[in-house]
Amino acid sequence: MPRLPRRLEHGEEATLVEHLDELRKRIFVAGGALLVAFIGAYVFHHRIVNWLNKPLPPERRHPITFGVAEPFTTSLMVSFFTAVVITLPILLWQIWAFLAPAFDGRTQRGVRWLVGFATILTIAGILFGYYIVLPNALSFLTHYDDNLYNIQIRAKDYYSFVTLVLLAVGIVFQVPLFILGLVRLGILTSRKLRKNWRVGIVSMTALAVALPGVDPVTTLLEMVPLISLYLVSLALSGFFERRWRPGLITPEE
Repeated sequence: MPRLPRRLEHGEEATLVEHLDELRKRIFVAGGALLVAFIGAYVFHHRIVNWLNKPLPPERRHPITFGVAEPFTTSLMVSFFTAVVITLPILLWQIWAFLAPAFDGRTQRGVRWLVGFATILTIAGILFGYYIVLPNALSFLTHYDDNLYNIQIRAKDYYSFVTLVLLAVGIVFQVPLFILGLVRLGILTSRKLRKNWRVGIVSMTALAVALPGVDPVTTLLEMVPLISLYLVSLALSGFFERRWRPGLITPEE
């Protein structure tokens, strides 16, 4: 049984063979975790599918399938996406552990806080998407012109739509992290952000329109948190900038 990969220390020398052996072990750990999560997700895929169906209106909570194999392949798809979400922290940690020796201890500690913050924001985004965005968007879409069409929901298309929306909202909630990262690198300053807040709001609006969601309800529900998080980022940037660069006096723009 292969041993778990040992994380190298900053500045520790290793041969190419040792690096490749570490990479192989980390791929083995990540792949093993993904396989175990996939098997577990498939065992409980009935509960997962029912959970995904809950945002649908009550009369349409059993999406339809076409073809002999589609129920099986759709359940596999849902199980795989669930396994990826469950093991994402492990996958990202294996990637980071392989790259970490290239950075000093201070940077590594900063990345740990960054990963923790990003995880919290992602979970908050997914919960917001599931409980706020999806029910309202699906209610609008599945009743739009229902007097003209026999509206049926195909399972494969529905779960792809849900995945895209939850992923999009999860990305939306990373806006504070992205802006604070630019401030930390010195690319932006809190003063410049406050001065150009109108440009920022227009940019957030354009981003909301570009995100997945073909209807105005989904777009609006993605736009509101985007703009709100951007305004929160303005306040956080000033606070953290004083901590990162004490004594910094931003010149007049």
